[in-house]
Amino acid sequence: MEGDFIKINEWQLPFSWLYGIGIRLRNRLFDIGVLKSRSFDIPVISVGNITVGGSGKTPHVEYLVRLLKDNTKVAVLSRGYKRKSKGYVLATKDTPMSEIGDESFQIKKKYPNIHVAVDKDRCHGIDKLIGSAATNDTDVILLDDAYQHRYVKPGINILLVDYHRLITYDKLLPAGRLREPKEGKARADIVIVTKCPLDMKPMDFRVLIKTMNLRPYQSLYFTTLKYGSLKPLYCGKDIELEEITENHNILLLTGIASPKQMIIDLKPYTEKIFPMSFRDHHRFTQKDIRKLNERFATMHEPRIIITTEKDATRLFGMDGLSDDVRHNIFALPIEVEFMLDKQDIFNKKIINYVRKNSRNSILVKAKDDHKSGNSNSTGNRTRTISFRNN
Repeated sequence: MEGDFIKINEWQLPFSWLYGIGIRLRNRLFDIGVLKSRSFDIPVISVGNITVGGSGKTPHVEYLVRLLKDNTKVAVLSRGYKRKSKGYVLATKDTPMSEIGDESFQIKKKYPNIHVAVDKDRCHGIDKLIGSAATNDTDVILLDDAYQHRYVKPGINILLVDYHRLITYDKLLPAGRLREPKEGKARADIVIVTKCPLDMKPMDFRVLIKTMNLRPYQSLYFTTLKYGSLKPLYCGKDIELEEITENHNILLLTGIASPKQMIIDLKPYTEKIFPMSFRDHHRFTQKDIRKLNERFATMHEPRIIITTEKDATRLFGMDGLSDDVRHNIFALPIEVEFMLDKQDIFNKKIINYVRKNSRNSILVKAKDDHKSGNSNSTGNRTRTISFRNN
């Protein structure tokens, strides 16, 4: 059921109250203009949440990349959580994961023709993307995990809310997992309830709509997780989930906020799931590798190791993996799927915003206005954004 992963540490509620005072003061300073938010003359779409831990940001950013990449030059900008570098870094095909973080590395690897950059200062990062020769062809910027980064005023602000950790039931840090009061959802243009079960009934949706209690200007969507074929990290061929039988033993290796949803989704294939869990963005060590080898060696055939795409970026190339592990470790790709037949409505909203606010469209209009006044004018043709087949 919704909110079933929430655990409140009641004894820490006084500290949450103090934390809330500071966050409310910061938000108020932005609201009255003491702290400034910047707008940019390029479409900027922010995807984020107000809770600690995974709510599906990367799969939703990747959804937007797939939606836009064929007709626009997309750039993804994040802070590069747990990277070893500092400042602004533009990813290339050879940039190591340690320089840009696991999520940015994953996106660049899957979509090599888009721009991927990291910068803790998002305003500076946007300035670099639109001002540098290597990236000034950018048409739209996707901000990954920037809901609290209020120094940027995005054109569309998307708030993700985990179905299993609804913000309406949660508490502020440290008692709960909220980064800011749930009233902060009012800044969102679009709210998406993520990781919804496939078997939700019409009444379930109505309850959630009432629970979220959004304002008239906000749009509410629901998404569920969709899994692709298992991808080998080292050798072998893709495996369909349907090929896993009730006799299989799965070692589920994760370094994410919560593997519970993956366990739930894999159980229809086999009940024999053995989690080996680490903290979110965990950097695997040689000690971890030894434990992985030892644990997998004790498991009965048929056996397989399943990990996430994000974890795979940190595991691939590590020394010490046994031959058995290398031959049996697979990444499980995750995509999002819109529910209630709302995908086309969401797509249209995003595409219309990008088209109407693109710098290219502005330049084309200015050029056309100039031509109407001087039919003999010449100049370079400006590229236009055309969303065909959408």
